[in-house]
Amino acid sequence: MSEAPALPHPAAPARGRLASRLARLEPVSLLWVLLIAILLFLVAFPLGKLLVVSFETRNTGAFTLMNYVSAYGRSRYVDALVNSLLLGLLSATMAVVMAVPMAWAVSRTDMPFKGLTWAVVLGAFILPPYLSAVGWILLAGPNSGFLNIAWRAMTGLEGPLFNVYSFPGLALVIALNAFPLVFIFVKSALDLVSSEMEDAANILGAGTWTAMRKVSLPLVWPAIMAGFIIVFLEAIALFGTPAIIGIPARINVVTTQLWQFFEYPVRVEVAAAYAMPLLLITAGMIVVQKLLLARKGFVSQTGKGGERRPIKLGPWRWVAFAWCAVVGLMSVIAPLMVLLQASFARAWGRGLAWDNLTLANYRLLIFEHDMAMTSIWNTIWFSAAAATIAVVLALLIAYIVARRLMPFGDALGFLAMAPFVIPGIVMAIGFYAAYASPPFALYGTATIIILAFAARFLPIAYANSASAIRAVHPEMEEAARILGSGRLHAIRMVTAPLVKKALLGGWLIVFIVASRELSAAIFLVGPRTRTMSVLLYDLSEAGNFEVLAAFGGLLLVVTMVFVGIGMKLVGRDFMLRRN
Repeated sequence: MSEAPALPHPAAPARGRLASRLARLEPVSLLWVLLIAILLFLVAFPLGKLLVVSFETRNTGAFTLMNYVSAYGRSRYVDALVNSLLLGLLSATMAVVMAVPMAWAVSRTDMPFKGLTWAVVLGAFILPPYLSAVGWILLAGPNSGFLNIAWRAMTGLEGPLFNVYSFPGLALVIALNAFPLVFIFVKSALDLVSSEMEDAANILGAGTWTAMRKVSLPLVWPAIMAGFIIVFLEAIALFGTPAIIGIPARINVVTTQLWQFFEYPVRVEVAAAYAMPLLLITAGMIVVQKLLLARKGFVSQTGKGGERRPIKLGPWRWVAFAWCAVVGLMSVIAPLMVLLQASFARAWGRGLAWDNLTLANYRLLIFEHDMAMTSIWNTIWFSAAAATIAVVLALLIAYIVARRLMPFGDALGFLAMAPFVIPGIVMAIGFYAAYASPPFALYGTATIIILAFAARFLPIAYANSASAIRAVHPEMEEAARILGSGRLHAIRMVTAPLVKKALLGGWLIVFIVASRELSAAIFLVGPRTRTMSVLLYDLSEAGNFEVLAAFGGLLLVVTMVFVGIGMKLVGRDFMLRRN
């Protein structure tokens, strides 16, 4: 008698279906899941932890609203928020006044030396804000600043011509460093305006200046407002300049108040609560900016064939150039010259004299200072690692979004751009709240700084990568796949070589901005992981401006080396190109 056939185990069909699905799963699907996990780790978890901590008691973790009461229960803390908003408005207004005439002159007129104006804009963009602040302290300090010494010598008056340790002084220094952001927005919009618009105004009797005021500038008003908003957000999120100028002047703003919450004993829960309005203001203003930029299409309604001719200014072209020269002198040339003089001086206040020249400041930093060379190395490799992580992540995310490989792929793009609305100082506090304590215990390590930099500047890398990927037609990859190549192999052999120049440009931009980042670094560095920007701030607190200027010179040398590499390999305007 034969045995009855064995019945299949009930779980066998389920196991078979699971195995079949796993066999059909492409590597890109696993990659998508991995990217989601990485972005949650870099972006979502720090912000979520920041929000949670703002409602927790320090010891028990119980829900409470007292952190918000502590954060905004004193008039001094509320005044700091009001000061930040006023500072942002004043700085943005000054930046618009500087940048809009420059952008119009470069884009629409026959002004001479446009290349020199572009160099000024690039120089202001490269010069770190806190280094520009130090330069203006040397120039316009009320007692010993060079400008005020010269003013008193010429006029015999006792009071200073200009006091940098004042609210207008602080706003001016921020505007001189931030005006390139407005310039880029407005010039890009003006480049789309056809000369036919101004010709029509001229036929109707409008002169050059009337046509500019009533035709050209109204057409690019959304771009002007978008630049205004970007500078406003930059000003309220900035730490270095308000700390170097504002603290001695007793001007308290949100970022310096957040820094005070991190003095011993650290009150991270109060800092988290205090940072929330800054985050909400930033997110709201970014939404407004997006709405404004969404309307920019009306600028180019004359069509692609619209002719653009430079406006003949006659003698006024030299007035336009003089305006650009004054802005360049104030933003780049004067601060750099006084920093250069101080870096080679025994005592910077003695001015240029043979017996005042010395190399001792550089010798101290290069051969004797216990942290100077370490901070240079830290800056280079932290920035390089962060740039590499950001560019690799951005390339993979941009590819998945552009090729629509996965459902809900746009969520990846949203997460990649989310740090754009997060001020650097808020991002740093989020990383501190999430990863400083056990089980991660990353505070003061290279890991937390690199990850914070990568998250902070991921939007730059993503915007650059997305633009590059869109320029590569998918038919090239499809041809490779028809010939038997897998998708990842096609990306490596076909797509990557075509976008490598753009990716290199993105890597260099992230490296340069990370190398000068202070707002995020100062909350996360440890005794042996200080970066150049943090050490510069430490030197400014010590008041040794000669050594500080020399170290600023070393930072600029490092920056200019990489800017030069970028110009050589990617293009002269790679730092100012809008993608």
